Order: sequence, then C-alpha cells, then structure tokens
Amino acid sequence: MLPFFVFWRDPPRMEDLRVNQRIKIREVRLISATGEQVGIIATPDALRMAEEQGLDLVEISPTARPPVCKLMDYGKYKYESEKREKEARKKQHVVVTKEIKLRPKIDRHDLSIKIKHIHEFLAEGCKVRVNMQFRGREMAHQEIGRDMVDKLMAEFVESAVIEQAPKMEGNTLGMLLSSKAGAKPAAAKPEAAKPEATKPAE
Repeated sequence: MLPFFVFWRDPPRMEDLRVNQRIKIREVRLISATGEQVGIIATPDALRMAEEQGLDLVEISPTARPPVCKLMDYGKYKYESEKREKEARKKQHVVVTKEIKLRPKIDRHDLSIKIKHIHEFLAEGCKVRVNMQFRGREMAHQEIGRDMVDKLMAEFVESAVIEQAPKMEGNTLGMLLSSKAGAKPAAAKPEAAKPEATKPAE
C-alpha cells in the first residue's frame, strides 16, 4: 500500500482548525498521535479513540477528501504554535525608510548635516529616500539640483546601493538608497586643529 501524504498550500491557521465535536463530517482519514496512518474511519469512532487516549481529534487538512484528522493534545499544540509564531515575529526585520528633503539652493553647512543624517540612517539599516524639490523658477534650472544629486550618489558609492536611480516625478527628483552589505559607516571628518594660544612674555 502506498503511503498517504497530506498536502496543503498554506498551513492551516489556528482559528480555522476544527476540533472534536466541531467536526461534523461522516468519516475522516485518521493519523495517530505518533504519526501512523490509521486509515479512513467513522468520525464517531475517531472521537471515541481520542477520548479513550485523553487526546483531541483535530482536523489538520480540511480540503482533503475525506478530511485528514490527527489525534493530539490540542492545548499543547496551540501553545507551541503560538510560541513559534511569536518567536518568528521577533526575528522579522522591518526595514524603515527615512526621507531626506533637499532644495537646489541649500547651503553647504545644511547639506553636510543632511549627508551626516543619511550616513546615520544607512548605518542603522534603514533605507533613505532623497527628494530634491524644485519650486517656481527652479524648475527651469533643474541641472543645479541634478548636479547636487549626482554628487550625493558619489558620496555614498561605497556605503550604499542605489535601489532607485534619480527620477523626476512632478517637481521632485528622487532616489532611493539602501545600506550595502558589509559596508562600514563613514568616519566623521576630523576638525581642523585649532592653533595653540601663545602665552604673552612676562
């Protein structure tokens, strides 16, 4: 006799499982608590076996014909399933996208602060959307903003991946950066040494 295998597209959700008296169909394909194939038996007989063993009859594959049920401790199964789902959620890494807004006429100091923030966001594992916004007459001189964005791309060529190349949408030139695997955060540029004050001669 060929072994019977249970297939389903997605694992059944806890709230979708029918247990014990909620299983109304006439007969089921039963799997024992140890995973052995018992065969197709009447549902009342399967319920009686579950009660005799102090277990529950759980429908694990409702779309099969007949549905596949297993003898198990449903309370323990539910607890372990919820525990696994909780641990899986903890391991999920949610990528946050930060936005940096620029203007073509931004001064050098403000630009350096923006660049510093981009480095920090990338070091934290965030994606960064850089948006160069044009207003009024600035739309007639987009080359100024584009030149600035090109320089930004060169600044992050070693520490970031250009997920979305600079693209004009409406009055905004935007690009998307993400952290490059194994890239180290850029070190802050050392400040110029200040000249030591000379002590006046006595």
